[in-house]
Amino acid sequence: MLVLDGVDRYYNNKAAVSGVSLSIPSGSFVGVIGRSGAGKSTLLRMINRLVDPTAGSIRFDDLDVTRLNGQALRDWRARCAMIFQQFNLVGRLDVLTNVLMGRLNKVSTPRALMRMWSEEDRAIALSALEQFDIANLAAQRADSLSGGQQQRVAIARALVQEPDAILADEPIASLDPRNTKVVMDALLRINKHYGITVLCNLHSLDLARNYCDRLIGMSAGRLVFDGAPAALTDDVARELYGLEAGEVMDHAPAARPQETSGEAIAVAV
Repeated sequence: MLVLDGVDRYYNNKAAVSGVSLSIPSGSFVGVIGRSGAGKSTLLRMINRLVDPTAGSIRFDDLDVTRLNGQALRDWRARCAMIFQQFNLVGRLDVLTNVLMGRLNKVSTPRALMRMWSEEDRAIALSALEQFDIANLAAQRADSLSGGQQQRVAIARALVQEPDAILADEPIASLDPRNTKVVMDALLRINKHYGITVLCNLHSLDLARNYCDRLIGMSAGRLVFDGAPAALTDDVARELYGLEAGEVMDHAPAARPQETSGEAIAVAV
């Protein structure tokens, strides 16, 4: 169970996130929605401790995330993987090495620096790539791939961390419709196969309604909606997004999510 209690984050006396309290049971697929600048990215980054809360507490089961530092904080970031809009891959390195970076917390620093990966680590990374149909790209430089391929590599890297939760910050913002579906199907499959909690910032309400079990709506840093996708009516969406509502309520026919296509990734989680 992930629990946020009265979490604030201020920048120069301006609230990016204000008074957010919520509980997220393990195994949930939660969409975080709201207009640009609503505090969605800051919220996810605080959970991962890339940004420290100004006030309040974040707990995961019996772990006080807000008090972690040093190795304990690195361990938490391994358990709570991040996926970014801009992929955050090392472009000059090959795909397999980028995925293996997700295993850094499980090997010694000297071995990681010398890229002395075990056969088990390589097998886990290749298995993840195979699941996302990109094992044939393992030897290619990451910066030679398309945006959709790079995001699948980033998801594979997150999965080999063997996380308890995955935080996806606008993971499909720069992708075309086909790759959007591939990436969202991948996140849903991970959630359903392994029971890994997924928190995903999304711009499209149709995608949020189609993939998520629960939606959290933010406005001006505050939590203003928390409920099932069916409860997010068009009227509520207009209140949440204001003038941006027309951009996110496209009502294009949503492709049915594929929860179980292919074999499950052979990763111990």
